Amino acid sequence: MKTIDILTTNNERLDKQLYFIAEVDKIKLILRQTLLTDGSRRENDAEHSWHLALMASILEEHSAQPIQSNRVLKMVIFHDLVEIYAGDTFAFDVEANKGKEKREAEAADKLFSLLPSNQEKEYRLLWEEFDRMDTPDSQFAASLDRIQPFLHNTLTSGHTWIKGSAKKSQVLERMSIVKKGIPSLWDWVEKNIEEGIKQGWITNI
Repeated sequence: MKTIDILTTNNERLDKQLYFIAEVDKIKLILRQTLLTDGSRRENDAEHSWHLALMASILEEHSAQPIQSNRVLKMVIFHDLVEIYAGDTFAFDVEANKGKEKREAEAADKLFSLLPSNQEKEYRLLWEEFDRMDTPDSQFAASLDRIQPFLHNTLTSGHTWIKGSAKKSQVLERMSIVKKGIPSLWDWVEKNIEEGIKQGWITNI
């Protein structure tokens, strides 16, 4: 069934919400570079977002600052939906990251406009806040977004680090938000980077 084939409820607001819900099911088709921890296959964006929502609940007590749990959960659930239209961009692919912001902003315009206007504004602003990483909520949420694939790399023999020929400087830069969002994990991050270098998964430059 195509999304357009959904029968109407005769309630314009509810119809828009149902259409959006059906449309974002496509996130399950967006494959990331990260492997599942058993190494059997690549995870998809929906699995990644679910994992972040779980982590948000489990690790909330370690946030550097007080956070609003509901806002964080919305951020991590919505943050990658734009990839339905923009695609997933590999973090360590320098060329692919050129133009990423423009691609994702255009995707956000298309996606969030499917919602009723008040929800379009709310979730677009949360998506933008997540990317800016300039509030306690977004710094915590973004830290989770960095920690999850980092953890998977430690459990899959550095899969995406090796695939992307990751340098220590790149990994440190990407993980730096953790120092603001969940600083109690920073020592763990550094130890695993050093182990990754030792194992040959990360280049020591």
